[in-house]
Amino acid sequence: MAGRGLTRTMVIWVPDWPVTAAAVATGRSPDEPIVVLEKGKVLATSAAARAEGVRRGQRARDAQSRCPELVVLKYDPVIDARAFDPVIACLEAITPGVQVIRPGMCALKARGPARFYGGEQAAAEKLLDRLETFDVPGSRVGIADGPFAAEQAARTSSARTRVQVVPPGGSPEFLAPLSVDLLEQPELTDLLRRLGLRSLGAFAQLSGTEVLTRFGPGGAFAHRLAGGSDDRPVTGREVPPELIRALDFEPSVDRVDQVAFAVRVIADELIARLTELGLVCTTLRIEVGTESGRIHEREWLHPRWFTAADVVDRVRWQLQGSGTATSELTSSVVRIRLVPDQVDPVGAHVDGLWGGGADERIHRALSRVQSMLGHGAVVSVVIGGGRGFAERQTLIPWGDPPVPARSPDQPWPGAITGAKQWPTPAPTTIFPEPIPAKVFAADGAQVSVSARGELSGAPAAFSLLPASGPGVQVADSNKIHPITAWAGPWLSTERWWDPSTETRQARFQFQTADTRAWLFTLHQTTWQAQATYD
Repeated sequence: MAGRGLTRTMVIWVPDWPVTAAAVATGRSPDEPIVVLEKGKVLATSAAARAEGVRRGQRARDAQSRCPELVVLKYDPVIDARAFDPVIACLEAITPGVQVIRPGMCALKARGPARFYGGEQAAAEKLLDRLETFDVPGSRVGIADGPFAAEQAARTSSARTRVQVVPPGGSPEFLAPLSVDLLEQPELTDLLRRLGLRSLGAFAQLSGTEVLTRFGPGGAFAHRLAGGSDDRPVTGREVPPELIRALDFEPSVDRVDQVAFAVRVIADELIARLTELGLVCTTLRIEVGTESGRIHEREWLHPRWFTAADVVDRVRWQLQGSGTATSELTSSVVRIRLVPDQVDPVGAHVDGLWGGGADERIHRALSRVQSMLGHGAVVSVVIGGGRGFAERQTLIPWGDPPVPARSPDQPWPGAITGAKQWPTPAPTTIFPEPIPAKVFAADGAQVSVSARGELSGAPAAFSLLPASGPGVQVADSNKIHPITAWAGPWLSTERWWDPSTETRQARFQFQTADTRAWLFTLHQTTWQAQATYD
């Protein structure tokens, strides 16, 4: 049988829904002559506009020439979907399993409502009555085998006959005279028309194997639709649980500790709700509304998952970041919202069979230190882009997204690492501040490098100036270190297009008698020790 294996489907269609949603959003009546534009063309029209000759697909100027009183509104898919959500909730109150096809159209399995209300016709009329009481007039219902045929049945209904029922197994016959344009595949339908196949029935008569060979998987799917063999299931939407928690302060609060103490209640509620659902939050957005009318918003990432204490810590850190060191806010807080932006099943983050490993112990220790000393007290290093070793390091507070300051995917001509001419391995100790130094030739003169990379003499020794930095022994200050081997120079010119920030330098590698290797740079006449190879 033609209907074997197909789902008996009921499609509910609200004509001109984009017009209705846009009109309600702008405070207008859908009975006015209104069009909704998308990309400069008419997407939907009201009945009054169609009576004046306005049609879908026209340009705005052509539509306005036919109806000077025309109200032109811009299509907003967010408003469209938001306005249709209460309609779905209205239908779900009397029958579950509603699937949203698009704003203004939804589908559900016909079997359940038909058995409950005593038939498909009676069930459809009950749904229409429900929409009428919800102030959604003019809706239509189509019932057939499969979502595609049911949608076309709803569209072929009229204001007088608002329910169109296609008998079981009758979808191929019902679809046969309809236009191939209903497949909504412009390239395919244009080709079919040039081949003389203008109806769904003519297209359905072709061999399925030949259609697959000639038009590919997309054409084969359209061929099944045209033949009434739409075997797509109807799946009801899953309403996401409400996880957002908010706390209003009346009167407003102007101290960080008071806000943090009050937030603990909604933080416990949020974590408890996530636990009930078997979820954990890994990304949390905190919105702080102040008396001045501003909303301070920040997204926090957790390396594992948030506990109630972690949430309270993030709120406190965010408030302290916008206030002063005395924990006084610049503007009183009137509202706090906790928004879980990313939640995962708890199984994706569960401990191992034998308990937490070293990573878990490290995380707990660092989180404890961070909660006592502040958000920026514990940092981790992320390697990013750059030419020097120091500028490639980005310090990220523990738990924040590991995003480097400079993208590592971009090319960095003249970079120390990645450049073909720079030998490996990389230095192991990089000084936070370069150490000033002097490099001497065998005759005792300081070594210099010309713009073409020519040395005034071979490096024979160097000394570090008294302003030594971390990682360098005090005894190394002013001590002469004989150079037993050296390599370089590697010239680098940065930001040559900006004279105010242009930097020219030459890099060297030196090895001393104690087998210690050094990375030196020469900026014009200034030598600096940048790192060592331990």
